[in-house]
Amino acid sequence: MKAFVAGATGETGRRIVQELIARNIPVRALVRDIEKARGILSPEAELVVGDVLQPESLAAALGDSTVLLVATGAKPSFDPTGPYKVDFEGTKNLVDAAKTKGIEHFVLVSSLCISQLFHPLNLFWLILLWKKQAEEYIQKSGITYTIVRPGGLKNEDNSDPIVMQSADTLFEGSIPRQKVAQVAIEALFEADARNKIVEIVAKPEASSKTFGELFANVA
Repeated sequence: MKAFVAGATGETGRRIVQELIARNIPVRALVRDIEKARGILSPEAELVVGDVLQPESLAAALGDSTVLLVATGAKPSFDPTGPYKVDFEGTKNLVDAAKTKGIEHFVLVSSLCISQLFHPLNLFWLILLWKKQAEEYIQKSGITYTIVRPGGLKNEDNSDPIVMQSADTLFEGSIPRQKVAQVAIEALFEADARNKIVEIVAKPEASSKTFGELFANVA
């Protein structure tokens, strides 16, 4: 297995890279700025320059990767096209590149409440709408996928057990980014994670389950 991570220098992406390296899985990290990335990512990650909005840069960047994890996301800005470009077009370009390259498993970190048009997050240039469009593109693409929809993201890790449910059943809650990274990577190893959308939060009162049990419980 060789993992390709898009959005590698973001808060969730860097934790995905860290987790992969901790498991001795070789990583190619897609970055736009090598110098900035060197200051953020482990020296064990292979850095490749490319941009999800430049599809011609992606085939070469993917190289000999066998699985692809996407943790990209538009940053709040005054550009109304940001979420459309990054969350939809960028993901679409990655799906197309993954198909061409014969990628075995495509994992997307998306968001909770994606189907709620009137959610406050859509005030940020319809970000959930474009994430939803990207999810649908992945589902129709024919590639093996897992879509992970986390609740509110926290930078600090905690010991709260993960709660995992099927699409459009969890509407509140938060989860540490470290746990999101773990779920994204476990999806590569669990047969029950294939071609599923999973929604995740962490709750102190939840009972602890293995990743196998968590994925198996989602329809």
